[in-house]
This record gives sequence, structure tokens and C-alpha cells, in this order.
Amino acid sequence: MIPWLGRTHSFPPLDSALAEPNGLLAAGGDLSPARLLAAYRLGIFPWFGEGDPILWWSPDPRMVLHPAEIKVSRSLRKRLRRGDYEIRVDTAFERVMAACAEPRRGQDGTWINPAMLDAYGMLHRRGFAHSVETWQDGALVGGLYGIALGRAFFGESMFARATDASKLALAHLARQLERWRFGLIDCQMRTAHLASLGAREISRARFSRQLEQLVNYPQRAAPWTFDRDLAG
Repeated sequence: MIPWLGRTHSFPPLDSALAEPNGLLAAGGDLSPARLLAAYRLGIFPWFGEGDPILWWSPDPRMVLHPAEIKVSRSLRKRLRRGDYEIRVDTAFERVMAACAEPRRGQDGTWINPAMLDAYGMLHRRGFAHSVETWQDGALVGGLYGIALGRAFFGESMFARATDASKLALAHLARQLERWRFGLIDCQMRTAHLASLGAREISRARFSRQLEQLVNYPQRAAPWTFDRDLAG
């Protein structure tokens, strides 16, 4: 059994999360900004299907990407230098989330439901949620979004409608976050795709220790802007 959250924004201890399914910690509560920010500060995130109760997760191990460790393939490096695209930040947050919510091959639905769209849109308007967008010929062709607290970035989802579009957004994000001295990009759960880009697993205990420091740095002002020379 997992606890059902009440009106307060407190969560049970992380080590009480289930081993199977990995990291399931609690259910219930709401997606208010206060609760979401309290969750992310502890390394907890919501993930649930349409019609299900809100489920809260803290998996062990945790997949993270340290900005300086991103792996850029030779072909992607050439694309970065060619510059036949434009990276924008925080100009189309709702569109990026909507694109990430679109059905994908082999999936029946999406966890980015209307309640999540509303909740993270509110966090964006308050300066905590950000989108990194890849544009080509005036069209939005890829991107990602996530939450920033102090010097930690919690990646949520990405999409691509053109070759390398999401990788370009991630590469620019990692380079900028390294300059801003962010400690990590949270990737939540392991995938082969994320591992190929340099993400790796660390224990939940180590992840929590890092967060205790990173989330307490001053919040960077929003909307974000990136340096112009990141593609070099």
C-alpha cells in the first residue's frame, strides 16, 4: 500500500517508495504550483494516466545527465556548426507541451493530459517551467520542456518532427546550463536514447544529496535567454 496525500504538501520518506513498480511513492493530492514545487525540490515527480489518480514517483536508481557530460555525435556536431535551424527559449511553451503530448508510434495514449498541461503552464507563467525550441523555416520542429529550481533542471519530455530536432535543443540546453553552473539535468528513468546522449544512473540517495544543495541556489530570472555562441 502507498499513502494517500491529504491537503498538506508533505510527502512520505523517499525510502518508503515501492521497488515494484520502481519508485511509486504516493497517490492523490493535486497539481497546484505549491505541491509541484515541493515535490520537485525532493526529487519527486507526478506521472499518471488519464482517468487515474495522481501518482507520485521517486525511482531508484535515477537517470541524470550532467551538463558537461553530454555526448554529441559527429553528425550532430556538424549540424550544430551548420546552423540551419534556430533555437528559441520560452517562446512557445504551451505548443511544446502539446507536441510532446501527441500520440507516438507504439503508444496508446499520453501521460501529458489536460490537467498536466494546465499545471505546467501555470509553472511556466511563474518562471519555473521552461521550453527549449528548435525552429526551422519558421516552423516549430522539435524541443523539450522541464522545471528549473536553483541549479537543477528537471527534464519532462521532448519531441521531434525533423531529424535531430530534439537533440539540438538538448545540446544547446546542456551547454547553457554548464555555463550557468547547473549541476544536473534530471532524466527520471533510464532509456537507451538518453544513455546514448551521456545520461547515466545514480542512486536515489546520491541524487537526493545533490538536490539538497542545487535547489537552494537563487532562482534564475525568467523568461530565459541563451548565449548566441552555443553552437560553436
